[in-house]
Amino acid sequence: MGNCVRSNLRSMDPRIWHKVAAVSGMAALGLGTYGAHVFKPQNPSYKQVWQTASLYHLVHTAALVSAPNTKYPNIFGGFLTAGIVAFSGTCYMVALREDRKFSTLAPFGGFAFIAAWATLLF
Repeated sequence: MGNCVRSNLRSMDPRIWHKVAAVSGMAALGLGTYGAHVFKPQNPSYKQVWQTASLYHLVHTAALVSAPNTKYPNIFGGFLTAGIVAFSGTCYMVALREDRKFSTLAPFGGFAFIAAWATLLF
């Protein structure tokens, strides 16, 4: 990581992750509700894709609330947020479009989730 990026990550107020978690939590609940009550895909297997996106979105949003209490809050929060967008966002898109060709970013989101949890080791 360049010096400028490291400096910006250190100077960011870690409490920002509470706001990010608030927005993400509202989105997770809204999208989960939509998936449970409105989403009716032609192929029922896409309902499970939506449910997976919603589960990972909500679980990692809950973890995001704790970001300010970690040793590296901005790295932890950044990886979790990237994972939510790349993994859950991709799964939502796949389910909505009923087309798996939109799934290319999902593995990167999964790796971002793993990297976030790994930061807690240090």
